[in-house]
Amino acid sequence: MSCKRYHLDANILLRFFVGEPPELGAAAAALIEAAESGEVHLELSPLVLAETMFTLESFYKKPRRAVARLLIEFVNRLGVRLAEKELLLDALARVEATGVHLVDGYLAALAADTKLPVASFDRDLDKFKDIERYEPR
Repeated sequence: MSCKRYHLDANILLRFFVGEPPELGAAAAALIEAAESGEVHLELSPLVLAETMFTLESFYKKPRRAVARLLIEFVNRLGVRLAEKELLLDALARVEATGVHLVDGYLAALAADTKLPVASFDRDLDKFKDIERYEPR
């Protein structure tokens, strides 16, 4: 018998993380627990991960570094699959360490992985000593 698989939407993650409203928070938690026990597999899209981070920061006013830590822990749960998992975990770790935006952390992780410089005017990328930033002139 094969295990059911579901794509996760950000609203499930948000209800799981904030627990509001209580009935939806409980339903989201039950789904996550079912994934941890192997009853279901949850597919997490990188864009849904980004939407979740943005919403927790902007709407729920959670500190960026704390959200990054929360998402790292979530991505490492059993039963959760994430495309580009290692790259996104690296990106989230960079966000947690420096406070940069997720996209900047992702670009830095991608540049470190591919050994290609990042063409950018954003000096936040200079926080990462393992990459090169190219600034066009």
